[in-house]
Amino acid sequence: MALLSRNTEPIGNERLEKWVSVDSGGFGHVYKARHKELCIDVAIKILRDDVRPALYEEAKNMEKASCPFVLTLYGMYQGCPPFGGTSMQQGIVMEFMERGSVHSLLKDLSGPPPWPLAFRLAHQVGLGMNFLHSMDLMHQDLKPSNVLLDDNLNAKLADFGLCRVSTSALNSSREATGAIGGSHKYMPPEAFEASYKPTRAFDIYSYGILLWCIVTGKEPYPMADYSLVALGIPRGDRPPCDKIEQMNVEGLKQLVDLMQRCWVQNPSERPPFKECLKVTENLLSMHKKGIPNAFLEVSTRLSPTSNQHSNCFPHPTPEQTQANDTVDHVRFTKMKVIPSSMQDSVSTKIISNAEKAKFVDDKRAALIQKVSEVMAVAEDLGNMVHPEAYAVINAKGTSQEKMRVLYQRVLTSGGEKVKAAFYDALRNHHPALMDSD
Repeated sequence: MALLSRNTEPIGNERLEKWVSVDSGGFGHVYKARHKELCIDVAIKILRDDVRPALYEEAKNMEKASCPFVLTLYGMYQGCPPFGGTSMQQGIVMEFMERGSVHSLLKDLSGPPPWPLAFRLAHQVGLGMNFLHSMDLMHQDLKPSNVLLDDNLNAKLADFGLCRVSTSALNSSREATGAIGGSHKYMPPEAFEASYKPTRAFDIYSYGILLWCIVTGKEPYPMADYSLVALGIPRGDRPPCDKIEQMNVEGLKQLVDLMQRCWVQNPSERPPFKECLKVTENLLSMHKKGIPNAFLEVSTRLSPTSNQHSNCFPHPTPEQTQANDTVDHVRFTKMKVIPSSMQDSVSTKIISNAEKAKFVDDKRAALIQKVSEVMAVAEDLGNMVHPEAYAVINAKGTSQEKMRVLYQRVLTSGGEKVKAAFYDALRNHHPALMDSD
């Protein structure tokens, strides 16, 4: 592997200690380790052999896109990870983000962050994307799981596996898979056309959908699989904004207007990121004073000592009820409701990850035949499904074919953690199926 311009020596095991496996899936593995010389924790991303050629390209793009709102690249790894056997591995050494991603934040909060943090996230993502475009790069996979958060909940862009020079067309990945890599729910309508060649307007559309996720705390089109999304988005379907527009928040109408301009049907009518930043910077200035309290509130909410599913938070007053039924950015009083059909099993039995993994292995044949919401399940797995594997799954015509690929490329190599996450996603999307099995 060629060396990057500013990193003359690969980072080997002798410079790293305290390894911990933090993520795995069809793409490969991500480890956390302590860098002895820098005295900081770093993340080491190692891909499977068949997708490893893309690793160096991703590192080059990260180096080119270096800025405060893009994940920092420290160099290339070369060595034998403590948990990876005895074969020599290559990977990317980068900044470790203790707070996870926007996706995990929304999931942990069971909703959106307070408004000051929501507006700051919108602005910081816009700053990162504007810098990327100024360097003639496109991200092509902008979504909540690819926006990581530092200790202070500041946003940084990550996962440049699909990043391309903006003047180039897609490589052979579409011909091989029948679909563009990345999440279909964040793809613009023109990207579903067979002759599509990516432009910067792709990222701007994805940014609009991402803004919607940040202010609602939800995933777009939660029950739609690839075929439904591929049909609906070119037809003009977009996430609903009516409930957001009803909320009395200073500047919110400007943000709704911005997201709708970003996802318009005609790519040439979407605003460049430099224009988006005028809006987000203004919104951030309106709410900047509220950031310290908002950060403290979220930190308390995410504290390991707090129970995310307890009833210790104040119940809403009658005047608050209507607002809480839409989006609650202030008190986080809206709790996730467990369907009545699941309450008995949830309250009386805690299933270990090992038991979940065994269920996934034992029921493989039945699940391949019965699971219909395959893409919704895959979406819940987040970065456990590498974009290339996601694209292959998307391209399959039937749910059975999609499930076979999911098993082959994600679950078989993913280990207990991935299978447990898959089990939880099945429980969310197919509770009746899980109970019957």
